[in-house]
Order: sequence, then structure tokens, then C-alpha cells
Amino acid sequence: MFKKIVVPVDPSEIDFAKPAVEAAANLAAQAGGEVRLIAVLPVMNGYVSELLPADYEVALEKETDSRVRGLGSTAGIPADKLSIVMRTGSVYHEVIDEATDWGADAIVVCSHRPVMSTYLLGSNAAKIVRHAPCSVLVLRT
Repeated sequence: MFKKIVVPVDPSEIDFAKPAVEAAANLAAQAGGEVRLIAVLPVMNGYVSELLPADYEVALEKETDSRVRGLGSTAGIPADKLSIVMRTGSVYHEVIDEATDWGADAIVVCSHRPVMSTYLLGSNAAKIVRHAPCSVLVLRT
């Protein structure tokens, strides 16, 4: 049913995405589909980046890629059906853009139980649901 599935992975909370990655792996296996894991890295403001080592962003990307790739392989996604993308910016904008650019037909995302601040400000999962160009499966954790 779903041939191209995007799963957002928070680089600072890799374990939080495990249920979503496992669900995406199962959905993809049923249809012979692919899974794309997307990690959105924060934008480094000029004054912050001046305080960091020169190779900080390269090291961050390398560490994030390693951790996200490990998450995909532990979920049993075959290497030829798994891709990793790293983008920089706002989480929900980048996830929506990646799903659109890649032609995804599903996004699988984990969401924390809502609290009052989530109702007032909105969560990334809620924004993804509202603006996604495809089906969205939200897993409560």
C-alpha cells in the first residue's frame, strides 16, 4: 500500500523514534516499499557557531548519520530500502518538504502525549498532520 514512507527522527532523542521506524519497516515490507529517515538539524546562529569548533557541524552530521542509520538497521530495514536524509531548519517544514520532494505516500511519526503547551502552541506532529501532502500515521508514546 505505502511504497515511500518518511519517518522523522529527532537526533537528540533517537530512541523516541523507534516505534515509528518499526511501524514504517512493517508497512514498507508489506508493500515492498522504501523508508526514508529524516533528521532535522538545528540552524546554528552566527554568534553560536563562532563559539563552536570549526568542524562541529561536520562532526554533528557524521554522528547523526551513524545513529540514525543504526536505528534503521535495528528495525530490520534492508539497506537497499533505507535512505537517510539530513536537513537543517524547522522540523515540520523540512519533513513536509522532504515528503513532497521525494514523493512520499506516508509519514510515520511519534508524538508525546499532549499537554497544555502543546494545545496552545502545537507540536511538530500536529503541524505535520495538518500540512502533509500524504497520509500520516501518528503513534502515541
